[in-house]
Amino acid sequence: MKIEINNRSIEVADGCKSLQQLLDSQSLSGPGLAVAVGNRVIPRQQWEATELSEGMKIVVIHAVCGG
Repeated sequence: MKIEINNRSIEVADGCKSLQQLLDSQSLSGPGLAVAVGNRVIPRQQWEATELSEGMKIVVIHAVCGG
């Protein structure tokens, strides 16, 4: 299935079913990470339960400290 992450279209492997699995497969993890699906922020506790679907639009933001 094809989805979009930060305006980049990617093909998702058949075994990748959840938002958490997708983030892991794209090496997107760690503290300071925020994820929105369809303009709705998904709490980290719901990443594993959030199922992927064709055409899903995901925005991933990394928070950075400093000045």
